[in-house]
Amino acid sequence: MLLAAAVLTAATLAERVRAETLHAWRGYETYAWGHDELRPLSKTPRDWYDGQSLLMTPVDSLDTLILMGLHDEADRARTLIDEKLSFDKDISVQNFEITIRLLGGLLSSYELTHDPKLLALADDLGTRLLPVFDSPTGMPYRFVNLRTGKTSGTKSNPAEIGTLVLEFGTLSRLTNKPVYFEKAKNALVQLYKRRSKIGLVGEEIDVDSGEWTSRVSHIGGGIDSYYEYLLKCAKLFGDRDCQSMWETGIRAVNKYVADGDWYGDVDMDTGKPLKGEFGALQAFFPAALALGGDLPRAKRLEASCFRMWQLHGIEPEAIDYRTMTVTEPGYPLRPEIIESAYYLHHFTHDARYVAMGETMFNDLVKFCRTDDGYTTLKSVITKEKGDWMPSFFLAETLKYFYLLFSDDNTLHFNDVIFNTEAHPLERRAAGSRPAPMQHVH
Repeated sequence: MLLAAAVLTAATLAERVRAETLHAWRGYETYAWGHDELRPLSKTPRDWYDGQSLLMTPVDSLDTLILMGLHDEADRARTLIDEKLSFDKDISVQNFEITIRLLGGLLSSYELTHDPKLLALADDLGTRLLPVFDSPTGMPYRFVNLRTGKTSGTKSNPAEIGTLVLEFGTLSRLTNKPVYFEKAKNALVQLYKRRSKIGLVGEEIDVDSGEWTSRVSHIGGGIDSYYEYLLKCAKLFGDRDCQSMWETGIRAVNKYVADGDWYGDVDMDTGKPLKGEFGALQAFFPAALALGGDLPRAKRLEASCFRMWQLHGIEPEAIDYRTMTVTEPGYPLRPEIIESAYYLHHFTHDARYVAMGETMFNDLVKFCRTDDGYTTLKSVITKEKGDWMPSFFLAETLKYFYLLFSDDNTLHFNDVIFNTEAHPLERRAAGSRPAPMQHVH
């Protein structure tokens, strides 16, 4: 009977998440339709680039709406994208964000719907992003003009350089154009080749010279998804090069960056500890550890993440884990701790992760819900609200809550690999192969 009650509770929670997703989506439809994002308190739209919308929320949210069975909403979003989305715009965009949100969203939604217009849009976008790889090192510039192809931004980081191969590789497979996979994979390899003698990467590098401009190493923002994509590239494409690079990288991270039940900041050359800071972005790492097969470490770190959440009843952007004090008080509706709970529940079937998810979901509703959607918090201490519902809230945060509570009833975990924006990509052999690993030592 207890097991049946737990199943019923999870199903009820999944339905609650579905209802709140509908609430958030209706706020967007009412006050920001055709724009990138919603400001739910002022009931106004927000566009990323000079008022020229790239339909960020519809593209980022479409697979969430489909997976939750919100068919009418999904149909309206897809019609808007099919009829209105154009990348022929004279704007300089951030390659990383556009790749994970828009390219990833279009590809995932294409695989779910087989709408050829979505794949055509993805192919057009991929072509417009390719100039970023034309640096002396092959590592991408940060920005590119979608119309002219002009690039800028030489100082980049491992996350922005290394978090492209899932999307470009999937695009390569679906279009039979090897260039996408080869360029993104080469960027990853070139970055890996510049790791330190102890196997770590820094947090900033010049893509023209290949020289590190910051030698601080950690698993947080600016580095985080570099490690995630090494592992996921191996899983999605059966890529042995990425598997080898992941194994080298995770050994170094666990040896030098791990600090008890946390992960901190260290010097990339010596491993010397620099500061004990951990935050919301680092909370993706239990999921990566679990996917990589290290469940004991994943469980310990997720417990640490939940302690961080419980400090003020919702997760701050960063804390000093040595004093357990908040260093960055904002909460931008991030999904990573929920993502990790979903992965751990999948691998362990332990009900504690559903209970953890229930606590976090209740806190989210309590502190971030508005009359017309959800909003960020300026401070988890004061609970003062911001005025912004980022597209990733629907793409990731609500999706991972729903998947946690519905488990494999919605999506078969082993059939997909999620990109870092929670867009599920089908697991199949890649349509192209990079240069052999023996060139990378």
